[in-house]
Amino acid sequence: MKRIIITTVIMLVLSAASVFGQRSTVPNSARQGAQQARIAQGAGSGELTRRETRVLEREQKKIQIEKRLAQADGKVTPAEKRFLRREQNRASRHIARQKHDRQGR
Repeated sequence: MKRIIITTVIMLVLSAASVFGQRSTVPNSARQGAQQARIAQGAGSGELTRRETRVLEREQKKIQIEKRLAQADGKVTPAEKRFLRREQNRASRHIARQKHDRQGR
């Protein structure tokens, strides 16, 4: 359990560092860090199982990769911004659902 928490905190710090280092071409850049914090809190409190934590972290990593790809050409189009916002909304719902489910416990 400590390993998961430590890993999550490290990922949170790294994502926060990358958020502050990026230009604000993608709306809600800090949202990634906030969602990582929600995952870390859920893992620490026992609201999320190890598997749920892994799945949610993988989803956040995928979104981070999609952001980098969108920024690769130097211009984030409105369609790319919509796509990223939609992915973050979906990830947020997944986090909320997993933190508040009672199955398997």
